[in-house]
Amino acid sequence: GVITASAGNHAQALAYHGGLLNIPVTVVMPIVAPIMKVENCKKYGANVIIQGGDIGESRLHALKLVPKTGMMYINGYDHPNILAGQGTMGLEILDQVPDVDAIVVPVGGGGLIAGLALAVKTMKPDVCIIGVEPELCPSFTTAMKYGKAVHTPTFPSLADGLTIPTVGVNALATGGPLIDKMVTVSEAWISIAILRLIELEKAVVEGAGATGVAAILAGLLPELKGKKVVLPLCGGNIDTTLLGRCMDRGLAADGRLINFNVVVSDRPGGIAELTRTISNLGVSIKDIVHERAWVRTNTFAVGVRILAETRNRTHSKELFKLLRNSYDDVQILGFYDSPEDYVAGNLQSSKFESVEEEHPYEGNVNIQYNHDSNLADIQAGEVDSEISQEDLSIGNLQISTKLAEKTSKVSSRLS
Repeated sequence: GVITASAGNHAQALAYHGGLLNIPVTVVMPIVAPIMKVENCKKYGANVIIQGGDIGESRLHALKLVPKTGMMYINGYDHPNILAGQGTMGLEILDQVPDVDAIVVPVGGGGLIAGLALAVKTMKPDVCIIGVEPELCPSFTTAMKYGKAVHTPTFPSLADGLTIPTVGVNALATGGPLIDKMVTVSEAWISIAILRLIELEKAVVEGAGATGVAAILAGLLPELKGKKVVLPLCGGNIDTTLLGRCMDRGLAADGRLINFNVVVSDRPGGIAELTRTISNLGVSIKDIVHERAWVRTNTFAVGVRILAETRNRTHSKELFKLLRNSYDDVQILGFYDSPEDYVAGNLQSSKFESVEEEHPYEGNVNIQYNHDSNLADIQAGEVDSEISQEDLSIGNLQISTKLAEKTSKVSSRLS
């Protein structure tokens, strides 16, 4: 049989083909390996051993088992045959994009960028080869700095497939002289890249495969502006729970996921009025918690902490302005004014002390949750005659509860 150490992708491939060839496969995976990758390896018939805090420790354990079991160790990123196989990606890129100017490649153990760089530079030396690593494991950057493979401290990352503490010696010797630039990206930008790929490309990409996009979004490669660039999205094995976390972090970085606290009356209807105000603006509440013990105002008040989703930053600021106008005690607990602020951890909580500082969106799109509908298109017969024209004041963003109910009924029938 054969044995290998992997965070999941190489292990799954080996387990799959081992099953087809009827060869026993054992894979040693670190404790940080995604659950989905572990379960997939088991489904393919592999013997899975969870050992080690990172891939480096898993590899050492696998090598110890080789003389005891007689199995052959298959290196996932440093064997010459592996480098040659991964180099075929470079040939495919040149075949499909012959006028490519640059290729931005995710880097872990170095096998992919080494094989790709050798193939591409041999055929077209002018193509720029750029490698991207997560900030939590810059092992290839460190190896190029010292001129040899050295152990680099690593930490759990969204790009789990790239967290290899010691790069391959063959990969470094082959790819090191051919790589034009190496950059590292933060976890925040990896989260944003995963979200962008889902929203814009409808592609589910794991953190390791999204690092190239993250480097572009982070502005780390300004020299590529206006050029034809290839970004290999090499990996789609991501846990659904981790995917949900990445999407939430991406929404927060976009200013579309916000967290705030409002003190309202604890009388019947107090919270209902708050949620009505929020819904009339087209904002979706994802989570809500009310707390009485920590409110320092009168006894008949309750603090309501809300996690909400908006369309964009302007929509969020419009909500803050409306809440400031309607309530005396409003605290913005979580809002980022830009992705850079999210990366730096600069919460914009004290920025909204004055309503006048905000310049919300000027328009009529925020009336009712079905905000893109034009109230003028609603048939007159669907609206009670007792509703006054003042209730239909769009400019002041006011809408009566009765009209909201009627609009919702009409929308549901139309849909």
